[in-house]
Formats: sequence, C-alpha cells, structure tokens
Amino acid sequence: MRSKMQQLGLIALGVCLGVMISLNFSAVAEREVLGPLPVEELRAFTEVFGRIKADYVEPVADKKLITEAITGMLAGLDPHSAYLDQDAFRELQVGTQGEFGGLGIEVGMEDGFVKVVSPIDDTPASRAGIKAGDLIVKLDDTSVKGMTLNDAVKAMRGKPNTKITLTLVRKGETKPIVVTLTRDVIKIQSVKSKLLEPGYAYFRVTQFQEHTGETLATAIQALFKQNQGPMKGIVLDLRNDPGGLLNGAVAVTAAFLPQNSLVVYTEGRTEDAKMRLTASPENYLRGKLRDDYLARLPAEIKNVPMVVLVNGGSASASEIVAGALQDHKRAVIMGTQTFGKGSVQTILPLGNSTAIKLTTARYYTPNGRSIQAKGIAPDITLDDGTRSEANLKLREADLTKHLTNDRSEEKAPVAASPTVNSFNFTPAVRPKDVDEKDLKPIPGEVVAKSDYELSQAVSFLKSRGAVRTTAN
Repeated sequence: MRSKMQQLGLIALGVCLGVMISLNFSAVAEREVLGPLPVEELRAFTEVFGRIKADYVEPVADKKLITEAITGMLAGLDPHSAYLDQDAFRELQVGTQGEFGGLGIEVGMEDGFVKVVSPIDDTPASRAGIKAGDLIVKLDDTSVKGMTLNDAVKAMRGKPNTKITLTLVRKGETKPIVVTLTRDVIKIQSVKSKLLEPGYAYFRVTQFQEHTGETLATAIQALFKQNQGPMKGIVLDLRNDPGGLLNGAVAVTAAFLPQNSLVVYTEGRTEDAKMRLTASPENYLRGKLRDDYLARLPAEIKNVPMVVLVNGGSASASEIVAGALQDHKRAVIMGTQTFGKGSVQTILPLGNSTAIKLTTARYYTPNGRSIQAKGIAPDITLDDGTRSEANLKLREADLTKHLTNDRSEEKAPVAASPTVNSFNFTPAVRPKDVDEKDLKPIPGEVVAKSDYELSQAVSFLKSRGAVRTTAN
C-alpha cells in the first residue's frame, strides 16, 4: 500500500496553456485489468491498423498510428483525460515549479477550437488584452481546427523572445482580432500580498504551486508584523486562479482553519482514489520538507473575519479552498459562480518518458457537495459587469463530454447561498465608465486602482466590525 502522500502525489494544473485540471502523479502504472479483454473489438482494431499500413495513400509509421490511437481513446472520455508525449509530460512537471516558457494563457478545447479560460497575470497574453472566452482559431497561419489541445499548446510554447500570431474570435466583435505576442519566460508569483490599510490584509493566490503554502505563511507573518496592531479583516483573492497542486490548496486552507479540519475528500473506483485530506501537516508537507511552516503563524489568523473573492476563472484547487472555508463557515465567499472543475486526474507514467492523464476520482467539499459542472455559489453575489454577455463565460459545464455531477439535489442538496440581507450588507453599485487601465494593477502594484470586488470585500469586513462593536 502506497503512503498517503504517494497516493496524493502531485495535484497540478496543466500549467501556462492547459485547461484547469487536478492531477495526481502516480509512480505505479500497472493495474490488474478488470474482466476479459474485448477480443472482437481488438481484432477490429488490428484490422484497421493493418489496412492503414497497407492501403493509406502515404506510408505511416507504427509509432504515429499507435500514438494517435491512444490520444483518441483518452480524448473521447472527458475534457481532462489525455495522452502526454515526452514534451507535454516534461512541461507539465516543469510548470508546477512556477517557471516555464510560453504566453501565459489557461486554455481549454471547445468545438475543435482553443478557448481561453483565463490569461495569467503579468504575462504576454494579459498585457496584450486577451480575455476569458476568446476563441483562438489560428496560430500563425495554421488553423486550430482539428488540432488536439496538446498540439495547440505545443505550438504556442517556444523559446523566449520568439513571436507568434494568434487570430481570435470574440463575442461582440464583427471581425477576428489578430494579436502578435512575444513568448516570454513565464514566472508566476503564486502569492501576492498587501496591507490595504491598518487592520486589513490582502492575499492573492494566482496559482497553487509546490511552495505556495510556504510563501503564503511568510506573507501572513510579514503583514501581521507590519500591521502593528489587531488585524480586523482578511481578503483572500482567488479570482482567475485556475488551480494547481492539491497540497498547496490544503496548505492555504489549513492556514485559516483549526488543525485536523476536513478540507476535501475524493471518491473513485479504486482504493487509492479515495482520500480524506485534513488541515494537518502530513497532507500539505511534501517530499523531504518536514518543517511545518504553518505552525509559526499568529494564532489570531484562525479567527480574523475573512472574505474570499472568486469568479468564473476560479477553478479546481481554488474551488477546494473556497468550498472548505465556506462549509466550515470560516469565510464569506463573494463574487460570481466558480468554474466547476470537480474531478481528479492521475498521471500514469508509461516508462518511455510519456504518460497518460486519466480522470480517476471526483472531489467533494467537507459537507459532501460536488462542485463538478456546478461550481461554488458565492454567499454574496457581486455584479461582474458582464451579465449581458454571460454566455461568454467558459465553465466546466460548457466543455464537451464533461463529467456529470453525481450528487443529485436529493442526495446532497447544494446549500442555498445566504442572501445579502442575512449579512445586512448591500453591495454598492458597480461604477460605470471606469478607465480600462485602472482595472489592472500597474507594474509593481498588487491591486488595481479600481477594483470593485475588493472594495466591496473591505466594505463588508468593516460592516462586520461595526456590528461586532455595537453588539459588545
């Protein structure tokens, strides 16, 4: 029996240019085949293989045919199962370290085209104005139609300082948008922090990487020291965070919950796909790391009033964090419905530096909610300024062949989001005609000048303080 951490392995996002997914890296690929092999179907496969070898208009290498067969077999299951060739496997492993070459776009496949899930902060894609929901139809002069996601990702990757031209289709635009980007080394700073004003701390997690938990712990200690007084409120920003490593999600959640609180559990067909992960060191410390960096956090971090900001770009590991903090009533979730990625993919190495990425489990919040194809409903919904174009927002439920939500309303009713009135808080109207440049942080800054969602989070926290003071 593998240890829990071996079972857990690396839960990661297909970084930089991959759709948001949770991955479980496994060192053991051999499994007993369940039931007899389908002899007739295998005979048909070999016959097709032979016909192609003998009759196709041009010679085809055996390796290519087998690789394409494996690719098609996995792609036909769900949006997240896939074959990883040597390059894709290597890039996936490198990407979890937080540094890789590319454009900085999280993408998925939809109707044969590449659809932008979210541009990553401070990357060529973000600076060029690429938006979530954009449909990439051409890479340079090559149509994306017919490409696999891995092929498209490979084409967009490349050496830093090389250029690539993307042709985009955007809802509301009458003509395609052509953007030329210069590839760069994408270095993702997974945690950004700022003391917004005395007593109010802001932490943004852009992606869950190997050292996100440690980095967050350091940021928490620094801001609490900088504050030089009681902390009155915390904002955890998970907007457009596409996910990442599961141990990172557990660590971030554990920073704010009592030790041993349930964070997430998974269920699958095999025993090692069934896990219960709690806010305890054995579930967030990886490899040889034995220093419990969360043990040094100030005790009050578990009790300071807290808001978590989410949106449609918050996926996978982000939803695990938001769901756990919501179920334990540790934080109020504000924003819009999250992406709805509630499955786990296991990486099974094949021994030739390739691997398959196979969906092996669903994950559930502590209260037993499945967010698959649903997402996390915020406690307080905020106007995101795009309600008239809601159909532009790509979510798990929009992906072809997505897994269904196995928890019906009867089995596990989704907790109704508390109404705004239950908090005695009414969000301000979203300002209109805001200068576009004020909606993104300027270089060197952590927050944007006109961040409506953040301003509402702080206003809510201040209202909680006022209520508490009055009651006392």
